[in-house]
Amino acid sequence: MEENLDGVAPCSSLAVEAIIRVGAAGAIWGLCSGPYDARQQGLTGIAKASFVANSVRSFGIRCGFVAGVFSITRCGVQKYRGRNDWVNGLIGGAVAGAAAAAGTRNWTQVIGMAGLVSLFCAAADYSRTS
Repeated sequence: MEENLDGVAPCSSLAVEAIIRVGAAGAIWGLCSGPYDARQQGLTGIAKASFVANSVRSFGIRCGFVAGVFSITRCGVQKYRGRNDWVNGLIGGAVAGAAAAAGTRNWTQVIGMAGLVSLFCAAADYSRTS
């Protein structure tokens, strides 16, 4: 059922697919964690519903953004290098991690997140291509 579309579909299509898929997963995560967090803050009624809706929106957008940045970067690097190996995931993960942490404006967190996401993505790509 799951096909590898690298090299078959354009990078923009792969990015949109990643944004939708991972953004939906983030929205579901927000739907699951939102009520718990609202209960921890003592919210009820309309305030709780608003908090949960904002949680769904926030998690969905953040997850979709990171997935889109990773996907478009990985695909672009793969096309530029002409190889499908773990280095593409390493670079894509670094860019996506840095983009995710850029809002903090703390260089230590940006570099740390870039390195962490980069390692996870490179390991995933390495295990997939080996």
